[in-house]
Amino acid sequence: MAVLSIQSHVVYGHAGNSAAVFPLQRLGREVWAINTVEFSNHTGYKAWRGEALNPALVEDLVLGLEERNVLKHCEAVLSGYLGDPATGRTIINAVKKVRSHAPDMIYCCDPVMGDVGRGFYVKPEIPGIFINEVIPLADIITPNQFELEALAGVTITNMEDVLEAVKRLHAAGPKIILVTSLKVQKTENKGQADDAEAISMLVSDGKDVFRISTPELFFNNINSMAGSGDLTTSIFLSRYLETKDICLSLELTAASVFGILEATKKADDHELLIVAAQEKIASNATPYKAKKV
Repeated sequence: MAVLSIQSHVVYGHAGNSAAVFPLQRLGREVWAINTVEFSNHTGYKAWRGEALNPALVEDLVLGLEERNVLKHCEAVLSGYLGDPATGRTIINAVKKVRSHAPDMIYCCDPVMGDVGRGFYVKPEIPGIFINEVIPLADIITPNQFELEALAGVTITNMEDVLEAVKRLHAAGPKIILVTSLKVQKTENKGQADDAEAISMLVSDGKDVFRISTPELFFNNINSMAGSGDLTTSIFLSRYLETKDICLSLELTAASVFGILEATKKADDHELLIVAAQEKIASNATPYKAKKV
């Protein structure tokens, strides 16, 4: 069985498929990677080279897989950043094609659109494509707090807001929602954050909700490392395929992601140490425990 990962790609560093493929492979997954963008490095740098690839290439490559009669062996499709609306629609078509051959496959979508403090950094059409076309197809979605607000149409200041937003998104289609980079105020004390030095993730399957917190790490006065969302989604997807347990998958994912971020900070590196710290990916240790919400 394999995971079809349709994402951007950078030659240097880790973002998109460059952050997602190796963790999936390290956890024992066969990966079919289709790149939608080919850049020298991620766009967090002041300059880069390369180009967005023709969206028709995605359809052609998926057609080639269909002609090999291997789509029936696909257990999941993973997608992330959509550089262009046309790319979004080719991914939608790819998901439908794979699902016609493998009805039980899982579609995991990281709805990359923006972040707290930065706002939207995608083309204006992209949020509507996610809301109206992609989210209803997805089994798992992994928005950050900003993206959760945008998708659900809910302003989030406390945990009650988070739960309302998650409820709305479940109604739109996804069975499992993983919220990343979550920092909200206590419901009972709205002027105070849960923990000023912690950052959380929350997962819901529509019945149970679990939250986990880890120390928040800062890199050169920023609190997010390029590719960390792609890393998180890929590990969570693989762990869920393995365990079918959202709580355990959350704990394993949190441990791996924090371990890699911690190793990156200790090395004072500006790119995720996904390969150098790969033992953190494969480890089954769960030093951080999830709590039921």
